[in-house]
Amino acid sequence: MRPARALIDLQALRHNYQLARSASGSKALAVVKADAYGHGALPCAQALAAEADGFAVACIEEALELRYGAIAKPILLLEGFFEAAELELIDQHELWCVVHSLWQVEAIERARLRRPLTVWLKLDSGMHRVGLSPADYQAAYRRLQACGQVGKIVLMSHFARADELDCPRTAEQLALFNAAREGLAGEISLRNSPAILGWPQVVSAEPASDWVRPGIMLYGATPFGEPQALAAQLQPVMTLESKIISVRELTAGEPVGYAGNFVTERPSRVGVVAMGYADGYPRHAPTGTPVSIDGQSGRLIGRVSMDMLCVDLTDLPAAGLGSRVELWGKQVLASEVAARAQTIPYQLFCNLRRVPRVYCGR
Repeated sequence: MRPARALIDLQALRHNYQLARSASGSKALAVVKADAYGHGALPCAQALAAEADGFAVACIEEALELRYGAIAKPILLLEGFFEAAELELIDQHELWCVVHSLWQVEAIERARLRRPLTVWLKLDSGMHRVGLSPADYQAAYRRLQACGQVGKIVLMSHFARADELDCPRTAEQLALFNAAREGLAGEISLRNSPAILGWPQVVSAEPASDWVRPGIMLYGATPFGEPQALAAQLQPVMTLESKIISVRELTAGEPVGYAGNFVTERPSRVGVVAMGYADGYPRHAPTGTPVSIDGQSGRLIGRVSMDMLCVDLTDLPAAGLGSRVELWGKQVLASEVAARAQTIPYQLFCNLRRVPRVYCGR
């Protein structure tokens, strides 16, 4: 069997969820959209089911996977519904729903539901992706309140630049949100992972009644480009690993891999690892990207191939055929690999494919 695999530490997942709740003082929706950022939505939800206040997914297909997997906790559809016909399934499975457009308000007004909906009314406070405009926000709230189809309304928005700790945009968005919701009753949800970790000032008068939405921090990766005290307490959940399947002894001046963009400067030992961009490892990770080989620091050399990549074994004489290689995880942080490949940990995790996931810490 090919040795590439992703180890998923469910105890680390629970630790990170508890950190989000304790740091925020609020209720927390565990964000498990996009297959839990590549970690497996249902196993992750099952691991958190006893303690999570609820879950958040992108769409109804993701929500139904959890419901069919016996997840009974509240599930929020972060993108709401895409057509009015979905309201029947939302009603049937008791899902919570983001409303971000006036056509959705109109669809709810026309619907005939068996039970009142829980709606999360989203304001566009400056992200300019989805959300009601400040001019429409109060009227939409009052229409939903009056239509008889809605039992509870949570007031929400989304920060565009909370991962930039010195950026004034987050404070500007918060001020706009507070102005738009003036006079409206309801719980509040503003904080995603970077806001939970880096913006403690983003709280309401009653934070314990509000909701946070931890996403990337659940999986143990920092959303920041620089060190941050609370993010340093996160525990990596995924360890991507494989083994060395071949060792080459090369003289100085020999090219390694496609395009020969790495050339040995001295007599070298090169290890070939069963891992490539078809598994989700970033093709553009350059020479020097860190790896761990049998627990020792190592580096990637040459261009990443579809199924294989090469590492430098020259200074690791004990390493060889069968040596374990960690591509990211507890010894090599995904954020370090992402920075070298000029991407973000979110993409590394979500791009994972073909590699079997092995769960521990149940």
